[in-house]
Amino acid sequence: MHELGVMTEVVRIVENVVREQNLTQVESLVLQIGEMASVIPYYVEQCYPAAVNGTILENTRLTIEILPASGRCSTCNKMFHVTEDYYKCPFCQSFSWELLEGREFLIKEIVAF
Repeated sequence: MHELGVMTEVVRIVENVVREQNLTQVESLVLQIGEMASVIPYYVEQCYPAAVNGTILENTRLTIEILPASGRCSTCNKMFHVTEDYYKCPFCQSFSWELLEGREFLIKEIVAF
């Protein structure tokens, strides 16, 4: 499970932002994770308490927004939701497509003061 390492890096980044902005308290953190990202949101949530333990983020609320995996069919050029359609274009039934969105891992929002 590499999610703990990923979250440790997120904590480091947020701590740097807090320090640079002369803030003293972080209330919440919002992450955006794509459906096909290399991290699993459930495990991110589970390891979050360990990652923030003893840091300025220790009492923060974590929110995770899941971003859909969108693809463009290489055959008919139409866009579709890759995971909802079981990796097959719902328009022409082709399995040939390009992933446009869905691998993101972003710090969307830090609420701090």
